[in-house]
Amino acid sequence: MSQSKSGFSLKQQLGRGRQIAGMTTTIAGGMRAAQRIGAFKQPPRETLPRYIQTFCRKMAGSFGVKVVAVEPVQQHHGLWVSNHVSWMDIPVVGTLSPAFFLSKAEIGEWPIFGKLAQAAGTVFIERGSGDAGSVAAQIASFLTEGFSVIFFPEATTTDGKKIKRIHGTLLQAAIDANVPIRPLVLSYVNKDGTLSEALPYYGKLTMKESLKKVLDSKDVTAYVLPLEPIDPKGLNKSELTNLLQARMQEGLTKLHSRVLTTAPKL
Repeated sequence: MSQSKSGFSLKQQLGRGRQIAGMTTTIAGGMRAAQRIGAFKQPPRETLPRYIQTFCRKMAGSFGVKVVAVEPVQQHHGLWVSNHVSWMDIPVVGTLSPAFFLSKAEIGEWPIFGKLAQAAGTVFIERGSGDAGSVAAQIASFLTEGFSVIFFPEATTTDGKKIKRIHGTLLQAAIDANVPIRPLVLSYVNKDGTLSEALPYYGKLTMKESLKKVLDSKDVTAYVLPLEPIDPKGLNKSELTNLLQARMQEGLTKLHSRVLTTAPKL
């Protein structure tokens, strides 16, 4: 097969072109939907989750990633958390969770993506001095209003083989708002049942390199397993952190046993 000057085959380039075109179409469709429901002026949070879920499913699909819930994901209020493997996690968990995402306030100023994030009801965090306690307070206030939030407590991406040490500071929001923590675990799996090495975005991999790997990947499924919710009542932040750590690790092991042909080597 002929190769381009960059060393990539024509087939690869055509494949990437189709996926980028699909992503562009999805973004344009999201902008139109946001305009139609008035989300650019005032995001209608009560009805937004179903629009966000549709948009996220199409976005994941534009990259060739199919999202599958191993068990039904109940659409209940709470502080949602997920393990973190890739930038693809956002459309994956957004496909199934009714929660709103967290973002640094400055991202809301970005062209296109910033506008979409605002229209999607993203919770923009004013970090100020970087005090995580103030961020937890902002999240608690949002939860108290009846809207769910999702974040990644590992605070960094991994290879997807295990749960790294989670950071429990933001779990204080669940205690203060008296809402359950609703964990999810996810895993990217190839057609042959092996763990995908193309989707994880971690280590020294650049965003450009990761994007190319994802665009060139084929038949990857993102499996998501919802775990038992955790009631924060009577628990302090440290106890809650330890309980969530154990539950997410057990959950990921369970998910791997159900969707992989062989367990990953740690």
